[in-house]
Amino acid sequence: MTKPKLRIGVLISGRGTNLQSLIDACTQPDFPAEIACVVSNKPDAHGLARAESSGIEAVSIPHKNYESREAFEKDLTAALTERDVDLVCNAGFMRLLTNSFVAHWFNQQINIHPSLLPAFKGLHVHERVLEAGARISGCTLHFVRAEMDAGPIIAQAAVPVLPDDNADSLAARVLTAEHRLYPMVVKGIADGTITIDGDTVSIAAGAEEHAPLLLCPNL
Repeated sequence: MTKPKLRIGVLISGRGTNLQSLIDACTQPDFPAEIACVVSNKPDAHGLARAESSGIEAVSIPHKNYESREAFEKDLTAALTERDVDLVCNAGFMRLLTNSFVAHWFNQQINIHPSLLPAFKGLHVHERVLEAGARISGCTLHFVRAEMDAGPIIAQAAVPVLPDDNADSLAARVLTAEHRLYPMVVKGIADGTITIDGDTVSIAAGAEEHAPLLLCPNL
């Protein structure tokens, strides 16, 4: 019997370029996950149009319509649960989450951050990387915890910081790495290569994929 595909719910707030990388991956017949829905807290997020044009259900839940984070997250959880979501994928979702929401989706929610965590948490990452004189930057996929940009690290991709970089050029290079890394991690979770027990992430040995990035682990 064929194993059912992992159903993912993608949370966005903006352009949805990482969403697009997941949409593209899910079009491959052998990819072990499918996008059940895309949810945005901003009704004008371009990522919603990306979802609709690909035949994926797009849901707008404007956070400004709610008096509290808890009320907003109640409807967010309902939307994900009603669509039988197995894994929540934050992809440029610009909302801090309460302890209650994180606990509800414990080890079933992942996030991508445009730095090599635990360095450079928070906003304005690329400007701070350049100000610090770092020679290497990158991105990190991790399981979500209540603290911002914290949680067990699943995988990272590194890119060089070039002498003539500005924040925009560095951001573009990191974003390219994000687009490679996110589908790899979702695939690993879906096919059981990547597992988590408590706060410990385990990655089974598998076929290596050679890429012009330093991927840790090499998925």
